[in-house]
This record gives sequence, structure tokens and C-alpha cells, in this order.
Amino acid sequence: MAEKRDYYEVLGVDKNADADTLKKAYRQLAKKYHPDANPGDAAAAEKFKEINEAYAVLSDPEKRKQYDQFGHAAFEQGGMGGFNGFEGGFSSDMFDDLFGGIFGSRSRRPRSANEPMRGANTRASVNISFEEAVFGCEKELELNLRESCPTCGGNGAKPGTSPESCSRCGGTGRIIAQQQSIFGMMQTETTCPNCRGEGRIIKEKCSNCRGTGTIMRKQKIKVTIPAGIDNGMSVRVREKGEPGVNGGPRGDLMVQVNVSRHPLFQRDGVDLYSTVSIPFTKAALGGKVRVKTVDGEVEYEIKSGTQTDTRIRLRGKGVPSLRGGGRGDQYVTLVVQVPTRLSRDQKAALKAFAETMGEA
Repeated sequence: MAEKRDYYEVLGVDKNADADTLKKAYRQLAKKYHPDANPGDAAAAEKFKEINEAYAVLSDPEKRKQYDQFGHAAFEQGGMGGFNGFEGGFSSDMFDDLFGGIFGSRSRRPRSANEPMRGANTRASVNISFEEAVFGCEKELELNLRESCPTCGGNGAKPGTSPESCSRCGGTGRIIAQQQSIFGMMQTETTCPNCRGEGRIIKEKCSNCRGTGTIMRKQKIKVTIPAGIDNGMSVRVREKGEPGVNGGPRGDLMVQVNVSRHPLFQRDGVDLYSTVSIPFTKAALGGKVRVKTVDGEVEYEIKSGTQTDTRIRLRGKGVPSLRGGGRGDQYVTLVVQVPTRLSRDQKAALKAFAETMGEA
């Protein structure tokens, strides 16, 4: 028979390790070698048993004291502790306390199917223009929304009758099975096949909703689109989603906003970008140019000698920030427009200009 390893060595801790250090080391090793994580691996199962045995001794102050004084002999047949190996030394309660029921345990309380539950969120979409996204707007959507059945009050049963609690699961909607494992009693939880997780049985169904407790109804919903919203973002309309269960609140309606493209402006966050063509004479001499913004046209004074691809900034002519703090800016790229067709007089004038510039 192989000699047992030192319990401190098994857990990989120092002999002066405190309770928290022991627990942390055990959690890491137990998760690594748990049989559920290593199905069919006999070596891992044996390792897991060894880890549990070590922790069962060292986590108990009295047993740890005996082990520190007498070693493994303290728990051999007839020894002081009467531990006799690992049998009975580690309970499922201890495992549940450490792992919070991650592998299931007898102490976890199943959720009752009769508890109030919030309804699911529903989704819709709306198309808006570029300008509507910048300044905000209000849209009215016509949607088919699920409502509580007025005939049965939402319980799905024929008027004058009531749903009955499922006798198999006791109204929890879940079936719990227990089995003995090497570290104690463990449990598995599955959906009740009788009530399909509902926790109740409807023997006489409502004729209006056919036992579902809800009906579909067309409704008009007003959606407020905030100024500055961007393409693909969603607006939440509170409590316009699916009805809650057992008196729970309704879910929300999530409306995705689709913003159409603009022929002139391009958006990057809260800033807008556009391009303006200017005559080459205006670029050379300077002067006022008219620039289109989402607020309308504005005049901007350009300097003489302005080159093509010069970018100017119009402060506060961008998109409002959804977080507040004002609007972004508009950046305008100036493109010098060179005429492609000139009259005889225009050509003569340009030649004369070129001569004065020493370019002829």
C-alpha cells in the first residue's frame, strides 16, 4: 500500500497556513480535479479524494492539532481521532459552503415557479432622417404587443376555475434528485415533466387565450428619440415589453434607430464633416464663402491664398451630445475649383497674370 502524502503537501500550503489560505488552496484544487470536470478519469477521482481528505482534517482545528502531533497515525485504526481514512470526514454541507452550489447540493433552495418574474424585453425598429437624429423627434409605432388576457385575468384558466399546483414538483417547476458521491450527498435539478416548469396545471383552459394567459393586441406606442442619437442605437420604452409572470413587472420595449445617410454631411461621434468648393479667384483673393450646416447656411471669411484641402472649423455646428455638454463641431474641407472652360478674354487675363508672377 502506497504511503500517504503529507496533507500540507497535498494542498500545497505551508504548515502555518491560516484557515483562509487552506480554503483558497482547496477550492482551486477541488475544481481542477472534480469528477464532473474529469469524467472517466480515475486518477483525477483519486486525486480529488486525497484533496478532500486533507482538507477535512486541516480545516478542523481539533483534527489538525492531532495531525500536527501524531501525523497520519492519529487517524489510523484505533488512533486518537478515530478518523480511519476519509470515510465520513467531508460533508456535502461543507462542499456547498465552499462552492455555493456550483456542482449542486442538497442545501440549495430551488426557485419556486410561482414567484413573480419580470417579463421579457421585446424589440422593434424605426427609421429616421439624418436631421431627426441630430435634433431629436417623436415617432409613433404601431406594434402587436402581448397583453394579459382580460377573460381569465392572466392565469390561463377558464373563468370560475383556477390553476392547480403541480403535485409532482410541489409547485416549484423543478424536480430534484439526490445521490451519494465520494464527498457526500449531491443533487441534480431538472424541469418537471408534468408541468413543464410552470409549477401548475391548468385542467380547464381559457377559451380566449387558450391557456397562455396572454393575447396579442395592436397598440400605438409613442417613442421619443433624443437629440444626438446615432445609427444602430436603441431607445428603451419602459414596461412596453412582455407581461410579467405571477404579478411580476412588464419587460421593456427596445427600439433600434436606423438613421438614413445624408448627401452632404458625414458624422463621427458628435462632429460633422463636409466639403465646400470655392472658386480659385476666391481662394487667391480671400473673402466670404457660404457653408451649409444642419442649422442652415452660414458665411465664413477665408484668407487670401487659401489652398485646396484646407480644413476650417465651425464650432457648435455638430451634433448634440447624448451625455450633455453642448454640441460638437463641423469640419469643412475647402476644395479649390479650377475652371475647365475659359473664354478668349479669360485666357488672356490669366496669361497676363502668369507673366506678372514670372510663370510665363
